Amino acid sequence: MIFVVRKLAHPTDESTVTSKRRDASSAYASPRHLEPGRVPEPGVCPRSGILAASHSSPHELQPSRTTTRDSGPGNGDGVTKEYFKHSSGKRVNTDALVSKALKEQYPHLELVVVPEALGFNNDCNLLAFAQAGHASFEVVEDESANLPSSLEWLVYLPPARRLDGDQGGLANVTKFGKYLYKWKGHEFIVYLIDGRDGTVPYPIKNYYILSPETYHVDQLVLAAGKWSSDLHEEVWVFDEGYWQKSRELFESFRDASWDSVILDEDMKKALIEDHLSFFNSRDTYQNLKVPWKRGLIYYGPPGNGKTISIKATMNMLYQKNIPTLYVRTLVSYMGPEYSIKQIFGKAREYAPCYLVLEDLDTIVSENVRSYFLNEMDGLKSNDGIFIIGSTNHLDRLDPGISKRPSRFDRKYFFPDPNLEQRISYCQFWQKKLKSSKEIDFPDKLCEAIAKITDKFSFAYIQEAFVAALLAIARRSDRSKRDSIQALTEQLEDDWLGVVDASDDEDLKKLVLWVEIKKQIEILREGMEQEN
Repeated sequence: MIFVVRKLAHPTDESTVTSKRRDASSAYASPRHLEPGRVPEPGVCPRSGILAASHSSPHELQPSRTTTRDSGPGNGDGVTKEYFKHSSGKRVNTDALVSKALKEQYPHLELVVVPEALGFNNDCNLLAFAQAGHASFEVVEDESANLPSSLEWLVYLPPARRLDGDQGGLANVTKFGKYLYKWKGHEFIVYLIDGRDGTVPYPIKNYYILSPETYHVDQLVLAAGKWSSDLHEEVWVFDEGYWQKSRELFESFRDASWDSVILDEDMKKALIEDHLSFFNSRDTYQNLKVPWKRGLIYYGPPGNGKTISIKATMNMLYQKNIPTLYVRTLVSYMGPEYSIKQIFGKAREYAPCYLVLEDLDTIVSENVRSYFLNEMDGLKSNDGIFIIGSTNHLDRLDPGISKRPSRFDRKYFFPDPNLEQRISYCQFWQKKLKSSKEIDFPDKLCEAIAKITDKFSFAYIQEAFVAALLAIARRSDRSKRDSIQALTEQLEDDWLGVVDASDDEDLKKLVLWVEIKKQIEILREGMEQEN
């Protein structure tokens, strides 16, 4: 689907509503995350280049020039006439009708028909490929007075988030369009046509590419298809039975770093080395005649760094061009077995890759365990696939998953932080509070807080800090409240950070110490009740 988007003006200034549109055909993941780009405005230059081939032999092609109008003999574009005539009656096969009309109108040009999307993720988006800077195109306007040159839908796209007053945008969905397409010095006439034939319940949108010969068309389709299947600051996410590209998940880990992960240093080094050595050791595995695959399990109480460690790894591997494939659920309209087949099929396609299965105990249920294990170490090759699974409940995993080598080779335990790690986490907050004039946070406060948070996870300590700061803010006057609330910020590792203080004072005089002790007591009472 091709989107051409224009942003809605803020409702308080209706006079500023503009008709300027930005092209979003490159937003193949989601129309809510559209990248700006301008659709070329149609010009008025005379017919030239490949458009002349509709009325001459391929040997009479003129030098390439900007072309936006087809002013050949007759009453306009014959294909346009046929399409609208066809669309006004019974439709049997749009491909057959359009192909026939194109061959009649362009007898000296070769025709290649290319689906824009064939099934899930099998895309060849020529317009998005051009708008990414790899080619160029111009909208061609025909001179028929009776028929439009193109057919589009105008649709409203709600904003991804309304927090900042975003009003959403408008999108043009192309149903019929004609373009002069240029790639690597070659010109093509391209029609983009939407047809819905027979019993097919979804639109079929095809590119009809005309060229003097097919070799360069093949090369164009190969380049555009590869580009369309590649990840562009995205992550493959499996959800509801199919794979989709997610820019949002990529943004959640793009700033994640192992430097911000508080773990035992030896364990952190082991995790980093385990991943890097695997992806750097293909030749070693081959020389040893063993399958080049690896699996790890992260387990332990919730809130102690499993997800943060996975995000840091995703970013580390992204820097080395290793793609991440993230699985949310096996639930689909075709059943969980079909989902497992799709998951491992995509992983084999993108290997070497990083396959993430968070909450492994809930994803792989008893009903699909056998199928899952067969995909992991069955007859099919899983070379280059590094699988990471995480769970808060290792005891809920089948022994065939948790204790069998060659499936998940090693397990890493993420315990509640010890005193040293809790001090480090408090220092993490302290650094974020340096510019605050409202909150004093001396060095000795880090150790004091760490000592009274024994058996707390990082998530519980975070909640103590957040609750204490909010309580202080509620007691402050308006200016102080604004200052303190401005300290909180969403960090790259899913911890809510703050900003430090300085001078050494008696703990009893520190408002943060007084308030955080209250919050820790409340949290500990809740923990005891749960236990």
